[in-house]
Amino acid sequence: MKPSLRVLAAVVVLAAPLALTAPAQAANTLAMRGADVSSLQRSLDLGARYYNASGAQADPYDILASKGVNYLRLRIWNNPASGYNNKAKVLQQARVIKAKGFKLLIDFHYSDTWADPGKQYPPAAWANHSLSQLQADVYNYTYDVCSALKAQGTTPDAVQIGNEINVGMLWPAGQVVNNDFAPLASLLKRGYQATKACHGGTQVWIHTANADSNANARWFYDGIRAQGVTWDVTALSYYCMWHGTLANLYNVIADVKARYGKPVVIAETAYPFTTADADHQPNVIPGTARCDNIPATWSGQAQQFSWVQNTARNAGAVGVFYWEPTWHAVRGNGWDPADINGTGNGWDNMAVFDWSGRVNPHVYWTP
Repeated sequence: MKPSLRVLAAVVVLAAPLALTAPAQAANTLAMRGADVSSLQRSLDLGARYYNASGAQADPYDILASKGVNYLRLRIWNNPASGYNNKAKVLQQARVIKAKGFKLLIDFHYSDTWADPGKQYPPAAWANHSLSQLQADVYNYTYDVCSALKAQGTTPDAVQIGNEINVGMLWPAGQVVNNDFAPLASLLKRGYQATKACHGGTQVWIHTANADSNANARWFYDGIRAQGVTWDVTALSYYCMWHGTLANLYNVIADVKARYGKPVVIAETAYPFTTADADHQPNVIPGTARCDNIPATWSGQAQQFSWVQNTARNAGAVGVFYWEPTWHAVRGNGWDPADINGTGNGWDNMAVFDWSGRVNPHVYWTP
């Protein structure tokens, strides 16, 4: 997720969605009920407080667990200017996550900053490397991080080889140009090999923001499959204001599940709880960007998230992750890692905690 993820939705409807608002009869179960908490350590270091639905101060990890969360995701940047989301910080936060009993997903951006469909900049240390050098970089870095996590008893349950890599990663060497997936495939293979060399039981996810259409999802995953890329889970981002209707989401999940024979997870989703902005940083998704006539309120946020979970479940997905639910309006935890103190938070209207740190009482992750 990030602000450049404004992908045009080409809606391809192949089948009607099933019981979008009533999961009771659904045959499938959301075994992975996740949240990306990559910004949480910074918030806590700044003294942020979190409150449960009753208004009592509590540990944010415990609040999430009480809401049904069982899987947490951490992004990792190679050498971010802020010092947050680097290897040392990920190791620190992973110890807390595992001690709390959550499963752990590591999201490799292979960058010093945000990587998403609109930008996939290599880390500065790799900037002048050839494709063959980048293949070694991906292997060595992935193996190093995974091994460090394993050595401290926090082996990742899953990793993403790249973040929202709709048209490749580590540009320009790994960018998909003229439908040539070979360079990207060579990088993905090395990431897969490194992960399995570290720990064979760790799942490898390939993550795109291609929940907008079957055509885009097929183009990408057909492309890497034709190059011999192996992966364990097909991961998609879904933000309704960019990726279309719930019916469309249902169709894409069902199609990629059947087409590739792998579990499907919605690795990112979110919805606003207010139309207001807590600080000087413009909101990435304004509260006016609504879907399904659902208002930007606490109840509306909960309703949309419930509908996304129900749609994913009924389409055959095995998990849904909310992106950055704990990133409420905390001064000093800015959007830009190069100016973390000087920038505000573009996600303060999308978190599941309000500006005072109280959790939305209506939001739940459900099996």
